[in-house]
Amino acid sequence: MAAHQQQQHRHPKRRRLALSLSPSPTPAAAAAAPPLDSLADELLFLVLDRVAQADPRALKSFALASRACHAAESRHRRVVRPLRADLLPAALARYPCATRLDLSLCARVPDAALASAVVSGSSSLRAVDLSRSRGFGSAGVAALAASCPGLADLDLSNGVDLGDAAAAEVARAKGLRRLSLARWKPLTDMGLGCVAVGCMELRELSLKWCLGVSDLGIQLLALKCRKLTSLDLSYTMITKDSFPPIMKLPNLQELTLVGCIGIDDDALGSLQKECSKSLQVLDLSHCQNITDVGVSSILKLVPNLFELDLSYCCPVTPSMVRSFQKIPKLRTLKLEGCKFMVDGLKAIGTSCVSLKELNLSKCSGMTDTEFSFAMSRLKNLLKLDITCCRNITDVSLAAMTSSCTSLISLRMESCSRVSSGALQLIGKHCSHLEQLDLTDSDLDDEGLKALSRCGKLSSLKIGICLKISDEGLTHIGRSCPNLRDIDLYRCGGLSDDGIIPIAQGCPMLESINLSYCTEITDRSLISLSKCTKLNTLEIRGCPMITSTGLSEIAMGCRLLSKLDIKKCFEVNDVGMLYLSQFSHSLREINLSYCSVTDIGLLSLSSISGLQNMTIVHLAGITPNGLTATLMVCGCLTKVKLHEAFKSMMPPHMIKNVEARGCVFQWIDKPFKVEVEPCDVWKQQSQDVLVR
Repeated sequence: MAAHQQQQHRHPKRRRLALSLSPSPTPAAAAAAPPLDSLADELLFLVLDRVAQADPRALKSFALASRACHAAESRHRRVVRPLRADLLPAALARYPCATRLDLSLCARVPDAALASAVVSGSSSLRAVDLSRSRGFGSAGVAALAASCPGLADLDLSNGVDLGDAAAAEVARAKGLRRLSLARWKPLTDMGLGCVAVGCMELRELSLKWCLGVSDLGIQLLALKCRKLTSLDLSYTMITKDSFPPIMKLPNLQELTLVGCIGIDDDALGSLQKECSKSLQVLDLSHCQNITDVGVSSILKLVPNLFELDLSYCCPVTPSMVRSFQKIPKLRTLKLEGCKFMVDGLKAIGTSCVSLKELNLSKCSGMTDTEFSFAMSRLKNLLKLDITCCRNITDVSLAAMTSSCTSLISLRMESCSRVSSGALQLIGKHCSHLEQLDLTDSDLDDEGLKALSRCGKLSSLKIGICLKISDEGLTHIGRSCPNLRDIDLYRCGGLSDDGIIPIAQGCPMLESINLSYCTEITDRSLISLSKCTKLNTLEIRGCPMITSTGLSEIAMGCRLLSKLDIKKCFEVNDVGMLYLSQFSHSLREINLSYCSVTDIGLLSLSSISGLQNMTIVHLAGITPNGLTATLMVCGCLTKVKLHEAFKSMMPPHMIKNVEARGCVFQWIDKPFKVEVEPCDVWKQQSQDVLVR
């Protein structure tokens, strides 16, 4: 009897465990509840798709539900993303049907790790991303090419130590369709020639910052890889000798030549009429030796151009713009940082009436008259960027909002001569907006009330808008349920009463910046903890935030990957303990000036995927505690520390951590506790700008 009562009062978890260990159910009971083993793979895969869409973390729980679920999850997984290189063999063995291997979380991937993957069986892989990894050489690339006969997509960007030997091994992957060798600075024409001869099926190739490549290598590439559709030669040393062969590629659709100082007017004018007509995207930004004459000459030969980028390239003259009439399909025009000559902007309104996207960010020479005329003609615009165009006034904004009513993206940061009254016109006339940037503007509560009519808003950046208050922000929270990203940086007039409506009315919120909103307290964080999709939280310089609010965020926002709590002086070890227990998706954290000690810092080492830490001016941290944390956190790729710690930590420990792929950045900044009021900070920034 006593034993029976003990069983009745047993803890619920223990009762469930006891039930799971009880004898198997009778055949009749099993028939009443069909096991998952009887479901077809197609049905289980549909369930997995729904589970992954709702919460990717739940896939692990699904796999543990039964043997059938475990096997189905193994067959269903198509992307493998291990945290460490030593886990690579086990991961590939666990997921034999994976087609993509993403090693972006592995700071260091030695040749041995790539070679061991061969034993695990990786024949199904079609794509491999090593763009953020170091530590491997030609031997590792050879092992990868040998073990993946179906490899079609290979990203080896940032291989600053890789050269011709590694390129020769890449050439063994003859089925490659997409290849990135960006920043392979030792690469020469010999290595590129191996790739050109071996990978003749290439469609997309990036050679950005490959400084050792010359015209000879590019000419051979153009001769052998005739199926190329996309080519990036940014910041290479090519000249006019390689330009005609490139432009004759029969299928080339996208050509990127950013910062190619060897490309000048002579190169653009050297093309013959047999130039390929397939080109749709041309990027000549930062090509400083090109003038309006060269641009005009090449546009005559690319009638199907869809997108043109001339940012920081040459002055915009009326004659150059008139040549745009020869490319009637032009939909995107980017002129960031360009200087407009007289009537240059007017000519855009006359010659490019079909434009969908226009970037005029940081352009000089713009006037209200010319901008208004252009806007009156560009009625089909969907995206407009006029960031830092400080000469335009209310006149321009009135013309833009009355004509371009279909805008879905508008960026006008630091347009200082546009008044708060004119900003209200955006909400009144551009109700289809999805992305809006009014950072450092004269926006006030009436403007926010008008913007609440834009019910499709998903991104709203209104940092350094000192006139807005809780009343205006409440309108956004009530009317913009699709909001995913909001930036309120240094909006000093906001308090919890403005943030809480955002948290309650925007359940899809993924990113919020509340840095230096000094009146924010834990009440805001408690409300934001209900936004389960939140992955980025920036609350730097919010001195009233404590570990109480942070613990609620940790428990409620399990997808949190980036956290900035610099100068949140009241956050201590308790907050770190909650993060270590619940925030397993955390990748980046800034702890500077917090009240965290060795205990809290060491607890973060249990977050297996943590990559980036900033630890400056933490009074409670000792060299021993810091050393222990760095040794345990095996996935770190970047750590910012105060320079004073450099002499206090064992040199062999620093070398050990660096050998794993971690980069130390030593900061020598004086200790500064005070947080400047937002209006003072803005005035200081403007003074610096004037100077």
